[in-house]
Amino acid sequence: MRVVIVDDTHINLVLMSRLIKKLDDVETVAFQNAREAVDWCHSNPYDLLILDYMMPEINGLDFLYLLKNEARNQPPPPVLMVTASQDIDIRHRALENGASDFLIKPIDKIEFLARTRNMLQLRRATVALQDRASWLTEEINKATVELRAREQETILLLCRASEYRDQETGAHIQRMAQFSRLIAEELGLSLEDQELILNAAPMHDIGKVGTPDHILLKKGKLNSDELVIMRDHATIGHAILKSSQVRMLQLAAEIAYTHHERFDGTGYPVGLKGEDIPIAGRIVAVADVFDALTSTRPYKKAWPVEDARQYLLDNRGTHFDPRCVDALFKRWPEVEKIRAGFKKIIE
Repeated sequence: MRVVIVDDTHINLVLMSRLIKKLDDVETVAFQNAREAVDWCHSNPYDLLILDYMMPEINGLDFLYLLKNEARNQPPPPVLMVTASQDIDIRHRALENGASDFLIKPIDKIEFLARTRNMLQLRRATVALQDRASWLTEEINKATVELRAREQETILLLCRASEYRDQETGAHIQRMAQFSRLIAEELGLSLEDQELILNAAPMHDIGKVGTPDHILLKKGKLNSDELVIMRDHATIGHAILKSSQVRMLQLAAEIAYTHHERFDGTGYPVGLKGEDIPIAGRIVAVADVFDALTSTRPYKKAWPVEDARQYLLDNRGTHFDPRCVDALFKRWPEVEKIRAGFKKIIE
């Protein structure tokens, strides 16, 4: 434990330092100049401050005021103020500014050691409690990260189950989720919302579990009746997810329901238009279509990336929110890194 002693009288510094040496595992740092002591306390850790009240230039109250204005990340160390004054107002002001206890001059050696020992014991307990709280916080954060990772893994596996029926790859859902996060970041959404979209976007087509195989796996063009049934997957996905109380799954339900809406109002299932479409749905619409166009499917070859870019530009303001298209293009180097990194998760 480190004890700081501040007193403008040299003999008092020597006396108190020698008395404290009788305590186990304690070192002292002594200052006869209060200004130097303030500067040192601002830059160094300590466990107890023993402070004289009557000092030139900066008295004990001024000293406490200067320390009080210093931002600290942990509970401040206790302060033992030494004074010859019996003025109750001085004591009140000292307590208001952080003093923990008082000693009246001339110092009684036994009382001095007892008070110092007690205050150091209190400091040890406070620091131990703070360390315990920090450890618990760290462990909770670790557990939370692990839980989120498990949740995300479970979600991805469930989404892959639906993707397998559509003969798509797990790489698609991871790429489009990453593209969605990029767009959200470029649009200035909060970090929390970016993370929510990243985790919720893979469930955009979860409703395809309710689409009949003869429609879902058809290699030719769907007729009008089959198209109506196929489009039901947006409503089915919303119905699967909407009853959850988890915010991320609520967002996933919103995305499942709205990512096939079009900016000009000609999409489905409701025909929402412009900013009536939730921002997450508008973001995922761009990310999903771009990756779908550039991916191989049983019913089509992968489009060249430049053709897919041109498709987004041609449909900017009709199918897609222009801001979302522009956001994706502004992050193009990162888009290419994502495409390379998630090129082939499963065949």
